[in-house]
Amino acid sequence: MVKLYALTILYKGPTTATTIKSAYELGSFSFFQRSSAQEFMAFVSKTITERTQIAARQSVKEKEYMCHVYVRADNLAGVLISDHEYPSRVSHTLITKVLDEFAAQYPPTTCATLNEATTIFPQVNTYLAKYQNPREADAFTKMQNDLDETKIILHNTIEAVLERGEKLDDLVSKSEGLSMQSKAFYKTARKTNSCCSLTA
Repeated sequence: MVKLYALTILYKGPTTATTIKSAYELGSFSFFQRSSAQEFMAFVSKTITERTQIAARQSVKEKEYMCHVYVRADNLAGVLISDHEYPSRVSHTLITKVLDEFAAQYPPTTCATLNEATTIFPQVNTYLAKYQNPREADAFTKMQNDLDETKIILHNTIEAVLERGEKLDDLVSKSEGLSMQSKAFYKTARKTNSCCSLTA
């Protein structure tokens, strides 16, 4: 199941990282596990940010979870925790988008003094909810999915035509739009490829 669990914005200082804003989606955890899961995700986000170079991205897999991090050149950082099935490219696109919007609202020079309690940035919650389905949130992934669906529909349409008793061989032989040469070429190609034909 494709799932996002946490999205966190941090400031990477010289020795430690500070959480500026975070959002969590912990509905898949039991009620009694949620606070521990959130605390652990906050710890992992802070730790991985501290261990990531400035102006670098990385994705770390731990069991069924992925932790994606991006630390910008201005020390502003973003961490996204997801399941292992969530596309890395979409994860890093989301982190970049969130950090760009955050930097537009809060100049990076002020980030060292910000804290989670006083920072107002509700977009972090909005993006965590919106990007739960990567196909809907990411235009490229959505376009690829639409192309795949079109391909399946086209394939099913061709099969449906052939299932109605119309065989391609019959259509070619009855066609008045094909020259005798084209019909001969088709028959030769059909014979040559008959050993390699695939049937579904």
